[in-house]
Amino acid sequence: MTVYFIGAGPGAADLITVRGRDLLARATVCLYAGSLVPAELLAHCPPGARLVDTQHLDLDQIVAELVARHGEGHDIARLCSGDPSVFSAVAEQTRRLEVAGVPYQIVPGVPAFAAAAATLRQELTVPGVGQTVLLTRTAARATPMPPGEDLTSLGALGATMVLHLAVQRIDEVVAELLPGYGPDCPVAVVAYASREDELILRGTLADIAEQVHTAGIRRTAVIIVGQVLALPGCDSHLYSAARERQV
Repeated sequence: MTVYFIGAGPGAADLITVRGRDLLARATVCLYAGSLVPAELLAHCPPGARLVDTQHLDLDQIVAELVARHGEGHDIARLCSGDPSVFSAVAEQTRRLEVAGVPYQIVPGVPAFAAAAATLRQELTVPGVGQTVLLTRTAARATPMPPGEDLTSLGALGATMVLHLAVQRIDEVVAELLPGYGPDCPVAVVAYASREDELILRGTLADIAEQVHTAGIRRTAVIIVGQVLALPGCDSHLYSAARERQV
């Protein structure tokens, strides 16, 4: 029996992968965060499956459930919002499963930043403008950021930045990014990306905080900062007629 950490996608129920959907259909136990994972996904679970909402459970309680159900001979789906590789708290769970001798697999999903970029109809790596994307967060109500990963230090690079779990601190975020990007730098905020109640704000570092406050956005939003949001860039080398072709 195996624990499957499955990326549930950014919000829309049909953005789960085919592999994730098929594993859900055979898992007799499913753990999910009710505040983040769309309830429609649970319809893929088999009839009679044990469904456990983890939003009010701590780490020890979640791991105890995984270990106990594995011991009973169940395949277990552990639904993670977005993709398990980014801000999912998967590492702390898998470390404990390894100690307990419980096998697991990780199934990727569509991350929130990809859904936000799709909503904006935006490539985040625009040739001639920006070829580096930083995925980061802030430290409020979370573990501290490692040394050198504060927003001011990262902003000095001038790369396209995507912030998760940060919109509730929009004023502080703007203040920390202004030295590196300047007040005219384009910013987009996408709340509830891919969902029916999706909301998009576009502006600059000079005005985006006021827009966020006016819209009442407090959670489940991605902030994207960088010139790729405004500048067209140049054509890539990938499809250039001058590119040397391999035989």
